[in-house]
Amino acid sequence: MPQKISHIGIAVKSLEASIPFYRDILGMAFEGTEEVAEQKVRVAFLAIGESRIELLEPTAGDSPVAKFLEKNGEGVHHLAYQVDDLAAALAALKDQGVRLVDEVPRRGAHGTRIAFLHPKASGGVLTELCQADAH
Repeated sequence: MPQKISHIGIAVKSLEASIPFYRDILGMAFEGTEEVAEQKVRVAFLAIGESRIELLEPTAGDSPVAKFLEKNGEGVHHLAYQVDDLAAALAALKDQGVRLVDEVPRRGAHGTRIAFLHPKASGGVLTELCQADAH
């Protein structure tokens, strides 16, 4: 199961407006941006120790992040844990009756495979499991 916190996802209205705080004020190492078309977001990663902050900017009004921003405003969107074998972790969680958003892995940023657990399964926290690309 989880090995460490991979990243904390933070929903923002604008990457350009948000990146300077984390990079310039807090001094985090900026790792670049990427569009994840499937998720309808642009993301920016900033490193802090073994973990990262992932800023999420919606690219469409109907994206889950756009809906989150409309309902909650900017702020923490999800907590992501790194796992070795995402498919096995999902199967184990399903066997334990954990409610899943994704029963099979999908593509995430930086070539990762990701899946989300339903917030109702984890005390109201949207939880992501991610596995680094094996390539």
